[in-house]
Amino acid sequence: MEYLPAILCALASAAFLAFGTQRQSSAVQADSGGLDVNSRGMMRLLVNPRWLFGLLLMIIGMALNVMALAMAPLTVVQPLGAVALAMTTVINSRDQGIKVNRVTWIAIVVCMVGSVAFVLLAVNATHESPVTAAEQWTVIGLLAIVILIFGSIAFARRRRPHGAFFYILGAGVLFGFTAVLVRTIAVAVKHWDPTQSFWLQVPWAPLVAVVVAGLMGQYFNQNAYSSGPPELVIAGLTVIDPMVGVAVGIFVLGELSPNVHPVVGLSMAAAAVVAIVGVIALSRHHPDVLARKEQRKNA
Repeated sequence: MEYLPAILCALASAAFLAFGTQRQSSAVQADSGGLDVNSRGMMRLLVNPRWLFGLLLMIIGMALNVMALAMAPLTVVQPLGAVALAMTTVINSRDQGIKVNRVTWIAIVVCMVGSVAFVLLAVNATHESPVTAAEQWTVIGLLAIVILIFGSIAFARRRRPHGAFFYILGAGVLFGFTAVLVRTIAVAVKHWDPTQSFWLQVPWAPLVAVVVAGLMGQYFNQNAYSSGPPELVIAGLTVIDPMVGVAVGIFVLGELSPNVHPVVGLSMAAAAVVAIVGVIALSRHHPDVLARKEQRKNA
């Protein structure tokens, strides 16, 4: 098979991401006790062996995914990433001794079906186009608004715990914008002029935006670990993140292919709604979430 190495890399990537997410989640929950992770908690995690091991696994998983994308089209690689959601559920349920209920499995299947359908439709409905300076600044401006909105909500209610869905939604949106800016940086670096200084050609504004959004996204991720099951973090990476990236590409960067049939656009919207409904159901009916609600009720 022509794409067998890419498929193996993508499946290995899903496994590393699943194990890495579960390791980080268990480390955060043990450290925070279900409370929001503050700056002091983040510093403790940076020296926590279990959390660092999870980070290493996730980095390896991301590297394998990049390798898979280099060897095969997005339509082959991206749908396989959704397997990480099911893997994380199995790994976490066995590690924590949780019996996964039927509603959770249905929610996971809905997430996977919706996200895979969205990606497959998006690949055939979009095309790459050069990013202008104006479009780049538009993305940065929208990202600044997103950071302000989510940051303000998180700060305003810092003394009251947010739901896990809030954190994973914030992380997914931030990482979606980050992926778009990383791609623009990669394109700029790829076409750099060797006769001029490399550092003068680096797009510094997108780079700074990526660092800020990436750090805030990681902060939201850790709080999602603290307030919900690791499946939600994987759902954010495999469902919300790519959808936001595609939406920014279509509406801001003009990547929608010409003469796309309206039915395709409506199908993409429907697939996105299905996937998001799956994430919401996961954030409300997962056994871990139900157990936390019962504990708060008894307290």
